[in-house]
Amino acid sequence: MLRRFAFALLLLVAVPALAETLTGKVVSIADGDTVTILDRDNHQHRIRLAGIDAPERRQPFYEASKQNLARLAFGRVATIEWRKHDRYRRIVGNVWVNGEDVGLLQVRAGLAWWYRDYAREQTPSDRKLYEAAELDARHLRLGLWRDDDPLEPKLKRRASRSN
Repeated sequence: MLRRFAFALLLLVAVPALAETLTGKVVSIADGDTVTILDRDNHQHRIRLAGIDAPERRQPFYEASKQNLARLAFGRVATIEWRKHDRYRRIVGNVWVNGEDVGLLQVRAGLAWWYRDYAREQTPSDRKLYEAAELDARHLRLGLWRDDDPLEPKLKRRASRSN
């Protein structure tokens, strides 16, 4: 009995939830980690890029991050692999354009942080890729890593809420 329970628990932990897929044209870029797509039925979906956190308004590199995401995705067909909605009812998922994970590209460019708080929601391979991308961008002092001590957006949001 205990063995069966342990095996069932192992399966739950080892097998990630099956992702859903959504495809549409990117019609809007809200910031460096949020896009809106229009699906084939002309329904709009707000998408929060999984695994990253981009600078907030009035933070250094906000515009550069938003512009880079626009360059990568705006007007293009994107495939979103997702598993959940966030508290703002946005779909949270990996956004793929031309076979490239644009969230990972944002981190590689030094225009977003790897969002460690949600690492457990990523596949093990994505965790490794995103962590390595951030470490490389830091080492090369790309984008926001040019600043000596860039402020993570989550800390900016906390400070804004407490004021």
